[in-house]
Amino acid sequence: MRMKYALLTVGVLVLSSALYAQRASAPVPMPEKEVIKELKSQGPAQLIKDVSQRGTDFDMTPDTEKKLRKANATDEVVKAVASAGPKARAAAKAAGLGVTGQTLTAEESKDFTVIRNELDPDKAIALVEDFAKKYPNSPVLSYAYSFEANANQQKGEVAKVVAFCQKSLELKKDNLMSLIMIIAVMPQPQYLKDHEADKEKQLAAAENYAQDALKQIDQLQKQGDEADADFAKRKAEYAAGIHGALGMVHLDRSEMGLTGPDKDELVKAEQEYTTAVTTTDRPDSRDYYRLGEAYNLDGKIDEAIAAFTKASELSQGTPIKQYADKQVEGLKARKGQSATPAKP
Repeated sequence: MRMKYALLTVGVLVLSSALYAQRASAPVPMPEKEVIKELKSQGPAQLIKDVSQRGTDFDMTPDTEKKLRKANATDEVVKAVASAGPKARAAAKAAGLGVTGQTLTAEESKDFTVIRNELDPDKAIALVEDFAKKYPNSPVLSYAYSFEANANQQKGEVAKVVAFCQKSLELKKDNLMSLIMIIAVMPQPQYLKDHEADKEKQLAAAENYAQDALKQIDQLQKQGDEADADFAKRKAEYAAGIHGALGMVHLDRSEMGLTGPDKDELVKAEQEYTTAVTTTDRPDSRDYYRLGEAYNLDGKIDEAIAAFTKASELSQGTPIKQYADKQVEGLKARKGQSATPAKP
């Protein structure tokens, strides 16, 4: 018997700070003389592009602005140079950004930092809505919607989690935070109960998002002086959550068979959950529980008992332990009955 409440596979709030702490190797910042020289020789458009990518090694001051204006700098140039300075970049980094080619004004960065640090979900939602109105073209609006989705996840508003993740991904299709959240929610009972009419469509979309997430995880970069082993461990933990969600997709599909559980989908679910629990040294008890469900539906009683037992061991003090223990008890009873010889 399937558990009817959602067992979300990813702690998104915990992941968010790690995901946005990534740093790309940055090119050498431009000194003031180089900025003015390039402005004069190559024009505003090229300079804006270069300072956005490289940053500058100086902060904007009234004296610097005078020099830029004297070199025929436009308002756009002054804004771009101001956003590329060390203080502005530091503010962006504090906001959790490690993306080259994206600069924020000091005010924009400050507002985004407030969103990122807000723990109250209702306040976070209001802050994001204000941010979207104030900065409709912000390069970090996709990330802001990620935090709005996360706030709705805390409130249990699963439909809104999906809706805001989709808004986020429309702006930035490789936003890993949003990809992780949406795949964690879409295959779950709370979401699918309102999508019986298009369940397969929703599961197909979830599977596509999961594949996109795995590609992004492969492309992650190390954080600063992060050791190779720690980097590999972090990537494995992210991937384990995605494989667990893919297991849920196939487990859901297995129950859509007209004549009983779809064996092919059960095998796929078993493979994904096995990958989820074996690729990280901190497997999720919920993945073991779902693996037990898949084995049980597939008639693999010994494997199911082992998976439920492991789920129980890893879920001390949680409701999952009670469910897992009950499953083990029932399966052992079934196994004992089938082993008892019939009386002549």
